[in-house]
Amino acid sequence: MRIPLLDLKAQHATLRDEVYAAIEGVVESQWFIHGPEVQALEAEIAKLCEVAHGVGVSSGTDALLAALMALDVGPGDEVVTPAYSFFATAGVVARLGATPVFVDIDPVTYNMHMDQALTRVGPRTRAIIPVHLFGRMAELDSLIAESSRQGIAVIEDAAQAIGATDPEGRLAGSLADAGCFSFFPSKNLGGHGDGGMIVTDDADLAERIRMLRDHGSKPKYYHHLVGGNFRLDALQAAVLRVKLPHLRGWTEARRANADRYRNLFSSSAVADRVGLPEDVSGHIYNQFVIRVPRRDRLREFLQDAGVATEVYYPVPLPAQPCFSELGYRRGDYPHAEAAADETLALPVYPELDDAQAEYVVEQVERFFR
Repeated sequence: MRIPLLDLKAQHATLRDEVYAAIEGVVESQWFIHGPEVQALEAEIAKLCEVAHGVGVSSGTDALLAALMALDVGPGDEVVTPAYSFFATAGVVARLGATPVFVDIDPVTYNMHMDQALTRVGPRTRAIIPVHLFGRMAELDSLIAESSRQGIAVIEDAAQAIGATDPEGRLAGSLADAGCFSFFPSKNLGGHGDGGMIVTDDADLAERIRMLRDHGSKPKYYHHLVGGNFRLDALQAAVLRVKLPHLRGWTEARRANADRYRNLFSSSAVADRVGLPEDVSGHIYNQFVIRVPRRDRLREFLQDAGVATEVYYPVPLPAQPCFSELGYRRGDYPHAEAAADETLALPVYPELDDAQAEYVVEQVERFFR
């Protein structure tokens, strides 16, 4: 059996006619930059997140970058970020000449440890970027309350968490000053290329980001800020508008697959060898991440058995060579380091069926036997 980590072809087969019609509509209109498709998607994502404004941008990375630029983050500033995440979370900070200040993660949620984050706030802190990693929302109440008291902005990195909710039912991206999403093809809501979105209730912040995504201009050729070319393509917006109504169903299927894995592993011979993600309401399972000993050998074994997996992420952010001047030493972020060494993502895409999930668990059992 061959099981991919993500089967985008299976998803596309169910939407082919609608997607092609949407693309054809954009091509016939010849309106590729901004325009009605982008505006409609912005309104639909804002409604999904229960916020006032959505601003489409060129990628999830550029969403984070533009949000920081809108807050005037720059040289001499510090931004508190988790030590374990995709590179963009910290990369955008360094790109603006600011310094990422890393915080260890909670070993259960993989999200930034909020109490530790508050201890890393200093006189140069301009923003904090918590990440809703793997589709599980971080617990933000105490962080936002204290940050607001100190006048520090909070930006939610919700690249892997569109539609995720916290225990109170509040949506990812809606709690902080701004929320940033990615529409990279592998995301729960993925386009046919790069794309991103910033959501916020702050009208002034939204308008500033709209200017920044268009070289800081308003109107055209009148540049009040030095921005960039961060625009979301109309073709991507059209594709995403076709997919958006299916997001809830895909999320339910991912959650069902996560439950299936839990049941299979709990009744397996390796129940005590495989650490499973905690089941909480609102988790959308952009990834289903297990913790195992001999992770790399297991991954090779599964690959030989036809099961694709992924390691998110093998190197903690402070240990990346580009941050060597920050003086990281092994042991500084023990939970992030353990996650980098022990975690493995299994296929959890909506179209995964019973036989495929059973095969995955059987192969994990074979390895540990």
